[in-house]
Amino acid sequence: QVQLVESGGGLVQAGGSLRLSCAASGFTLDSYAIGWFRQAPGKEREGVSCTSSSGSTTNYADSVKGRFTISRDNAKNTVYLQMNSLKPRDTAVYYCAASVQGMCVMTLSEWDYWGQGTQVTVSS
Repeated sequence: QVQLVESGGGLVQAGGSLRLSCAASGFTLDSYAIGWFRQAPGKEREGVSCTSSSGSTTNYADSVKGRFTISRDNAKNTVYLQMNSLKPRDTAVYYCAASVQGMCVMTLSEWDYWGQGTQVTVSS
């Protein structure tokens, strides 16, 4: 059974850092593209970052470029999202997702499996 479990969310002050983890079970991450998405209250879910199955392609939303970094640890079957210089507007539930087609595109319909989400709250 394919399962994605996010962790690492929490409450942090503006300017602080968090590292989110997305642990996979039931499949090996290096066969899938992995993406991070977020949804703030009253807003649509949006793409934050993704990495292709090979790891050769990564993309970031303009709003997080230079502050967030996505990475893989295939040995641990885990993908990370390092978030630095956090801002109150980064407050949202963060989700990881896996795409069978293996390409890094941040279109919601391209993603096949989703985790349950982890809350990130950035205070001013």
